[in-house]
Amino acid sequence: MSRYEALRNRLADVDARGLRRTLHPLAMTGPVTARHRGEPVIVFSSNDYLGLAQHPEMQAAWQGRGAGSSRLIAGDRAAHHALESALSERFGRPATLFNTGYMANLALVTGLVGRGDRVASDALNHASIIDGIRLSGAERTILEHGRAPEDPCTLAVVEGLYSMDGDVLALDTYGGDHWLAVDEAHAVGALGPDGRGEAARQGVEPDFVVGTLGKAYGAFGAFVIGPPELRELFVSRGRSFVYTTALPEPVAAAALVGLRLADDERRERLAARTTRFRRGLAELGLPALGSAHIVPLVLGERTMRIAAELLARGFFALGIRPPTVPAGTERIRFSLSAEHTDEQIDRLLEALDACHSLERVSR
Repeated sequence: MSRYEALRNRLADVDARGLRRTLHPLAMTGPVTARHRGEPVIVFSSNDYLGLAQHPEMQAAWQGRGAGSSRLIAGDRAAHHALESALSERFGRPATLFNTGYMANLALVTGLVGRGDRVASDALNHASIIDGIRLSGAERTILEHGRAPEDPCTLAVVEGLYSMDGDVLALDTYGGDHWLAVDEAHAVGALGPDGRGEAARQGVEPDFVVGTLGKAYGAFGAFVIGPPELRELFVSRGRSFVYTTALPEPVAAAALVGLRLADDERRERLAARTTRFRRGLAELGLPALGSAHIVPLVLGERTMRIAAELLARGFFALGIRPPTVPAGTERIRFSLSAEHTDEQIDRLLEALDACHSLERVSR
């Protein structure tokens, strides 16, 4: 047997199930436009919800140096402190930076619980939350999506806006003697007063909030909001904080600009674009999941065919397949941006209507 025969067998299994994934190089030409293999497309799949990643002030902010080491060794820089201070002021409690949302969730969960503890986790929670619970050694109770914990637990973890279903939960039902952590990765910047997320929009203050800087804020990285004791714990024992090179200075500087530019005017435009698109889908008889700027259209086995047809018509919105979503619920996950125009949205709706009609005729 070849040295790598086992890898080839695993890849063959992926192919047999029709799940081989492909990278699609994009050359961005504007906030929501790009060239895909030389052809112009309108991008409807990015998490750049406020259209800030291409903003001139953001581009100008990418100045500085790599951190060179973890913040504890040689990488603690003024740019990190400035960003953490701004986030702490925005969210009203201490903020700690992490390189990714994945690393933030690993540090949060493993820092809060361990063997002998129980975590109540929503069935649709992100893989980073699931992996954090596994690494912690705590027992996990999987909650039916949207159902609050009924049995005693140490920690309940949910998301503010679910990235594959585009829905939000009634967070006031998750209170109790346990801690509550809300992953607001897809909500901060885009939802709630001052863009503080879905929990703030509902008037709920969780014990801990996870946010990302690479989506609505247009940069990269993540942060955790919590009490001062949590920050001290991260600095001393948070493995994904202690044992990794810190965010580069340009990233922190750009995120600080994104935090400033993420204003109510952009959030209002995003809400208006979302309403227009969702209303148009309903008029076409294409019901979408959720209620926010993530607009999943469940098409099942038709998903990849319709996504390919949309791409041929100049719309970049790729299909989502297992294992990201369960088999039979394949979908196109449309992401709205404040920078989409009414004309672009209407053209997408026309293309979807044409693709839907083609599919109905071919079946």
